Amino acid sequence: MDKVINREMIDEKYKWKLEDIYENWDKWDKDIGKLKEDIKGISKFQDKIKEDKESFVSLINLQEKIERRLEKLYIYAFMWKDLNSVDQFVSKKLQDIEYIYSEYGVVSSWVTPKILEIPEDTMDKWIESNEKLQENKFGLKEIYRLKTHVLDMEKEKLLSYFGQYMGATNSIYNELSISDIKWNKIKLSSGEEVEVTNGMYSKILGESRNVEDRRNAFEALYKAYEINKNTYASIYKSQLQRDVAFIKAKNYKTTLDQALEPDNIPVKVYENLIESARENSEPLKKYISLRKKYLKLDKYHYYDNQIKIVDYKREFSYDEAKDIVLNSVKPLGDKYFENLKKAIGDGWLDVFETPNKRSGAYSINIYDVHPYMLLNYNGTMDSVFTLAHELGHTLHSMYSTKNQPYATNDYTIFVAEVASTFNEKLLLKYMLENTEDKKERIALIEEAIGNIMGTYYLQALFANYEYEAYKIVEKGESITTDILDNLMEKLFKDYFGDELVMDDLQKIIWARIPHFFNSPYYVYQYATSFSASSKLFELVTDEKYSNEERTIACEKYLKLLSSGGNNYPVEQLKLAGVNLEEKDNFAAVSKEMEKLIKLLEKEI
Repeated sequence: MDKVINREMIDEKYKWKLEDIYENWDKWDKDIGKLKEDIKGISKFQDKIKEDKESFVSLINLQEKIERRLEKLYIYAFMWKDLNSVDQFVSKKLQDIEYIYSEYGVVSSWVTPKILEIPEDTMDKWIESNEKLQENKFGLKEIYRLKTHVLDMEKEKLLSYFGQYMGATNSIYNELSISDIKWNKIKLSSGEEVEVTNGMYSKILGESRNVEDRRNAFEALYKAYEINKNTYASIYKSQLQRDVAFIKAKNYKTTLDQALEPDNIPVKVYENLIESARENSEPLKKYISLRKKYLKLDKYHYYDNQIKIVDYKREFSYDEAKDIVLNSVKPLGDKYFENLKKAIGDGWLDVFETPNKRSGAYSINIYDVHPYMLLNYNGTMDSVFTLAHELGHTLHSMYSTKNQPYATNDYTIFVAEVASTFNEKLLLKYMLENTEDKKERIALIEEAIGNIMGTYYLQALFANYEYEAYKIVEKGESITTDILDNLMEKLFKDYFGDELVMDDLQKIIWARIPHFFNSPYYVYQYATSFSASSKLFELVTDEKYSNEERTIACEKYLKLLSSGGNNYPVEQLKLAGVNLEEKDNFAAVSKEMEKLIKLLEKEI
């Protein structure tokens, strides 16, 4: 098993080139000074924009200047923090920019209420007569659509004072689960002693055919969270209460309404997802039963989910993984291929797990620089698919930045996961077509089924969990560790049935899902996006369609990537060829899983 690598031992080409953002912290500090001066200029427009179009345009230009600089400053500190969570110098810098972010919120809190004093028909005329305002049309019109949730200037200012503290629960959770967490060590059946970090946990579960190794890794990892379970529950309770207080202040009926309305996503889409996933969970139960049989297990536990049915231990070097992913995207055309080739060049990715580095993976974009990706690459097939996933986000950012002004370049999370899961499907197709190794074929089919299980069913389960947890607090009821555990246990029972043994430690899985704490109502979008990308992938690649039809579908898909945030995400997907307001889209995922299970049985 690979150990966490000392950062100094890694070749520079596998690490972020953060000097693309700022040459050094001195340059960062100078930009902080410029930012503070720009922020001071906001207030001079307060009494001018209602009657004077030119003053309003100047305000829009100044806000964009501030926000682009804020983006660079914040992400630079944020990324350094993710490389070393215990670096106190970086922690201070991050706090500095977070404070300025909060101050900007206070200083600019008057802007939206003041805009609403401008009659909408007047604003329409201003937009039509000015190019800069045309770039901002979608966002400006959204202000009027959401006006019932905008308070008067004094109330918005008062609320803005709490902006920095609204994120306190997130920061506390991150410190507890990254900086201060104490990983446990275990001795593997091979005799090797390893520290069970998040990355090592995934590697053991994905590779070790020894049940005791998997069980010991599971217990070691979950006990690292269990020791602080009451603290995690307290953090989560505070977050739930914070969000419920916020919706009351902002005139929303529920936290779900507040989460969906900014992107104009119908609540029915969310409800359709969790209803359909629960109603169509038979393929999930069937797959668990099949795995239990072929793995020759008396009982099936959650930690048995990642090991392949066949003894498949191929290790992919990172450079090999890059070539595979690059070749897999050729169906999207030469331009997409060349853009991805650029994205996997030096400096955009931080590849390997190092001490105190943030776990998991992500892609983050800086409009005036380029996207960056964080990985914790460990050589498994799963990590190859993670690379493809994050590159999907990165290419989405590249297309959006190139084709959209700053005002509409930032696509919604709802659409973001379409691009990432689409790339995973391309990778699967390519690898299945280019291997004659029977074990690898079985492993790949399992990977595809695992993606459905993890990206669709499990994320729907987690979305269901959030929905129920928030409803408890919205009703004014209590939240405790036992309540959270019991809720998770019930949902696992609903989705997995009796095929899965629910260990007591497994119930606290909610404590190790960062999205619950950092991005409430985020995870459902993995499942909705997976459904959408399945349909779009079919339109682009399935030979039941003519070459012309597939070409048109590909053009529509690339147009989706290029559209940034210039429309509501549900409407963007409709233009690309899929309607998520129709429940059949979700049921189709379970049918896809049934087909893959039959194919798997045939291969075995």
